[in-house]
Amino acid sequence: MTSAKVTDDRATGTPEEGYERGLGSRQVQMIAIGGAIGVGLFMGAGANIAKAGPSIVLMYALAGVVIFFIMRALGELLLYRPVSGSFAEYAREFLGPFFGFATGWTYWLMWVVTGMAELTAAAIYIHFWFPEIPQWVSALVFLVVLFGVNLISVKIFGEVEFWFSMIKVTAIIGMIVIGLGVLTLGFSDAGDTATVANLWSHDGFFPNGIGSSLMTLQGVMFAYLAVELVGVTAGESENPEKTLPKAINTLPWRIIVFYVGALLVILSVVKWTEFSAGESPFVHAFGKIGIPLAAGIVNFVVLTAALSSCNSGMYSTGRMLRDLAANSEAPQAFGKLNSRRTPAVGITVSVALMGIGVVLNYVVPEKAFLYVTSVATAAGIWTWMMILVSHIRYRAAVDAGRLRASSFPAPGGALFSWVALLFLIAVTFMIAYDKDARVCLYVAAGWAVALGVGWAVLKGRNPQLGDGGGEPEPEKAGQALR
Repeated sequence: MTSAKVTDDRATGTPEEGYERGLGSRQVQMIAIGGAIGVGLFMGAGANIAKAGPSIVLMYALAGVVIFFIMRALGELLLYRPVSGSFAEYAREFLGPFFGFATGWTYWLMWVVTGMAELTAAAIYIHFWFPEIPQWVSALVFLVVLFGVNLISVKIFGEVEFWFSMIKVTAIIGMIVIGLGVLTLGFSDAGDTATVANLWSHDGFFPNGIGSSLMTLQGVMFAYLAVELVGVTAGESENPEKTLPKAINTLPWRIIVFYVGALLVILSVVKWTEFSAGESPFVHAFGKIGIPLAAGIVNFVVLTAALSSCNSGMYSTGRMLRDLAANSEAPQAFGKLNSRRTPAVGITVSVALMGIGVVLNYVVPEKAFLYVTSVATAAGIWTWMMILVSHIRYRAAVDAGRLRASSFPAPGGALFSWVALLFLIAVTFMIAYDKDARVCLYVAAGWAVALGVGWAVLKGRNPQLGDGGGEPEPEKAGQALR
C-alpha cells in the first residue's frame, strides 16, 4: 500500500516508521518549550494588548489552562500508541477514516499557512535593521535556508531547533529580570513611570470591556499553535515513554513564565496604551527602557522565534504527508524517505506552497500577517478538537474494557476534554463575530468542500477505505502504521 515500510515492537508498543530516532531528550524538551514561544506572543500580542489592555494577561492564562487540558489528552493518547502522525492516526482510529484524512490534511494546511505567517513576521523584523529591503525578499531567503536545514537530517533539525528555543528561553527570562529591575530599582528611562499600577490605572484592568477582551481569544489561541508539535516527534524520539510526559507536564510553568509572567512585567513597565498592532510589545518595551542595543537584541530574539516556528512547520508538514501516504490518502511519493531518512518529497511540496507567503508579502504586505494567522488558527482549532474527541472516545473504550489503559492518564479523564472542547467551540463563534478574522471561516468552508471532494475521489478509487464508524478495536493498541 505504501513505500513507508513500518515494523512494530510488540514489547513496547512503539512503532518503527522508518524514521531515524535522532531526537534526544534535551531536543524534545526544547522543541516543546519552543512550541510555546512563537510569533503569536512576540508579534500578535501587540494587537491583542491594544484591544484588551492589561486583561490580555488573563486571556493568555485562561487559554493556557485549556491548552494544558488538550496536551494532557494528547499525552494519554501518545503513551497508548506513539506514532509520528499522531493526530491523524487517533482521529482515524477513534472517529473513522474520513476524520483521519481530514485531520491530517488540515494539520498540514495549518503548518503551511503558519509558515507563511512566520516568514511574514521574520521579514517585518528584518525591517528593524534594513528598512530598504522589501518584505518578500527577506521571506524568500529565510524560506530557502530553512528548507535546506530540514532536508539534511532530523538530527540537524533537532539541533537547530534546540538552539532557536534556547535563545528564546534565555531572552524572555532576561527580559523578565530586567523588567523587574526597572520596577524595583527604578533605573532606566522608564523607571519614573514603571509601576504595577499600570495594570489598572489607565481605564481599569478591562479598559474596553470584558467583551472586547474575550474577543481577543481567537488571536491568543494562535500564540499557542505548535504546542502539540511534541506529538509529531513521537516517531523520532529516542525514548518517547520518558521524554513525552516530561515535556507535557512542564507546560504549565512555561505558560506562567513565558506568557503570564512576561506580559505582566511588560505591561507594568510600559502602560498598555502605548502598544499597537504591527509592532512587537517586547521591542517597544525595551526601546522605552532605553538600554543600549536592547531593542535590537530583542528584535533578534523575536526573529529567531519566527524562524524557529517556520522550521518546525517544515518538519511537521513532511511527516504528516507521509502518514497520509501510508494510509493511501495522499500520493505515494510522499511516503518515501530519502537516504537521510527524511520525507524529502513532502517537505519540498510543502515549502513550495509556503512560497505563497512570499507572494502575499509582495502583494499585500500590510495584511499578510492577519490573513494567514486567522486561517492557521481555524486549522489549529480543528486539530485540537480532533485530539479532544479522540481522547473522549479512547477513554470510553478503556472504561468499557476494549482497550488497554495508557501509562500517562489525563487528570479529570474525559471531563476536562469536554470542557476544553466547549471552549474551542466558543472561540470559533468569536471568530465568526470578528469581521477581520472571519475570513478564515470562508477559507475553512472552501477547504471543507475540497476535503469532501477529495475523500469522494479516494473512496471511488479505493473502496476498502470505507466510511468507517470510528469504533476502536483492541488489537489497535501498540499497532504501527500500515
